[in-house]
Amino acid sequence: MKKSLSVLQVASSFLVAALVVKRLLRTPRVVPGQVAIITGGSSGLGLAMAHRFGKAGLRLVLAARNAETLKEARKQLLDSGSVGKEDDVLLVTCDVSDKHQAAQLIATTLATFGRLDILINNAGIIEVGPAENQTVETYEGAMATDFFGAVYTTYAALPYMLRAHAGAIVNISSIGGKIAVPHLLPYVSAKFALTGFSEGLHAELRHKGIRVTTVCPGLMRTGGETHAHFTGQVDKEKLWFQTSAQTPLIAANVGGAANQIFNAVDAGRAEITITPQAWLAARFVGCAPETSQVIAALVNNYLLPDPMPAATIPNLS
Repeated sequence: MKKSLSVLQVASSFLVAALVVKRLLRTPRVVPGQVAIITGGSSGLGLAMAHRFGKAGLRLVLAARNAETLKEARKQLLDSGSVGKEDDVLLVTCDVSDKHQAAQLIATTLATFGRLDILINNAGIIEVGPAENQTVETYEGAMATDFFGAVYTTYAALPYMLRAHAGAIVNISSIGGKIAVPHLLPYVSAKFALTGFSEGLHAELRHKGIRVTTVCPGLMRTGGETHAHFTGQVDKEKLWFQTSAQTPLIAANVGGAANQIFNAVDAGRAEITITPQAWLAARFVGCAPETSQVIAALVNNYLLPDPMPAATIPNLS
């Protein structure tokens, strides 16, 4: 018995040593001088990623719809020392739900820096409220930004990356792209679509030198929850959603999330799920889908606000 344990210990030691050596010898994929585009880069997780990639010596392209918040983001990057000089940060006012603006974002990046190494599709919107109080237009808006925004930028960047036989595409999906969370249906519909697109794209592009990383964070303390749009019993919807997004035991620190994403891109990972709770929840849903839906129904019935009495059922007539 002791001999068996000894052999097992030696084998385990060799395995650990081999993994350490492999990590030390791995060629990093993120190196100084590269160019990274971050959509939704003026605040929240986007800005946190800008700090992390900037500290690694990358030149940054920050895209968002508001020019003033972009200028403030660049100031923060410079003041913190995350980037060395103003020319290292290109600001592009852009709405990625418009395919022409998305294409112009890529064209402007290539015209300015002459290269594109990393595309991070982070722009997104969140609609919170019961299904009866949502409208079809709400779903269309969520799909336009959270899903098609990533599709448009990806297809604009692909010709360059395919010619270079290199590049990284990072799609910031959500645990809501793995689990159908009640009162977030427009959001989860778009994020489910983005997860499927991203995973399939990885399979098709990996052997062509392009790594696609799907990121599925749980709740994060980004401050972005205050910009969500609420419907139904608005005050009650705000209470449960914003409280959850601001609770440390539930929501992850945005700086830690940005660091995990950086490491995943550097290692060429196919997919990461941020926070242990989100990781376990995604696995539970995969193993027990029907039970998961029953639990979600109980949460909806007993913990989440009821719809407004004058519910707005989508009417397509």
